[in-house]
Amino acid sequence: MFLLIPTMLMAIYVGFDLPVMFLKTNGAHIPFRGEIFLGLGLLIFIVNLRRSIRRWMGIRIVAQQTKFKWNAPVSSTRKRRIITYTSLEVLVMTFVGVALYQVTPQAWIPTLAFLVGALDNVIFTIVGIKGNHYRIGLSSKALIVADREIILLYFKGLRKISVQQQSIYFDYIKGLQLTFPSDCIEDEHRAEFFKLLEEQIDSDRVFFSKNLV
Repeated sequence: MFLLIPTMLMAIYVGFDLPVMFLKTNGAHIPFRGEIFLGLGLLIFIVNLRRSIRRWMGIRIVAQQTKFKWNAPVSSTRKRRIITYTSLEVLVMTFVGVALYQVTPQAWIPTLAFLVGALDNVIFTIVGIKGNHYRIGLSSKALIVADREIILLYFKGLRKISVQQQSIYFDYIKGLQLTFPSDCIEDEHRAEFFKLLEEQIDSDRVFFSKNLV
C-alpha cells in the first residue's frame, strides 16, 4: 500500500495531465517522470522479490521432512483459504497493473512489477497445492508453517503458550506475542502435534496451557 498509493497518484497526475500546483506545472510535464516511475517500479519489484524468495525458501525447508520431529501438510481448510486469498490478491494486482497502464503507458515498469508479482502468486499456489508442499514442521528449536506466508516461531525466549479460538499464542520475553493458526492442522493430527510441541518446551520456564486439544 505504501508503494501503490504514490504510484497511482503519479499515474493519475501524468495520465490525466492534472495541474501540480507546488511544481507550477501539469502532470504531463512533471520533470523526471520516467525516473520516478522507474524508481517506484523497482521498489515494487524488490518487495515482491523479497516475499517470493522467503516463501520459496520456506517450502523448500519444510519439505526436508527428516529434519523435523513432526511434519505434515496443512489442513484442507487452510488450503481452501489460501486459494481464496491468493485469488483475490492476484485479481487485485492484475487489475492495478492493467489500470496503471491504461491511465498512462509511461507507468509500464510498475505495471510489469505488479503483473510479475501476480504471476508468481499463481505459480507458487499451483506448485504448493498440487505438490502438497504447504506443510507444518516442528523441530526442537522452532515451529514453521510454510504456505501462503511463512510463519516461524522459535522456542528461545518463550514464556507462555495458550489457545484462543483458531489461534495459538506464543508469548515471549519483553512483551512480544506471535500467533500460530491452529486450524492449519487437521483434526486427526492435533493431539499428536500438541503432545510433541509440549515435549519441546521447558516446562520450568514456559507455561503451557492444558486445554489445547
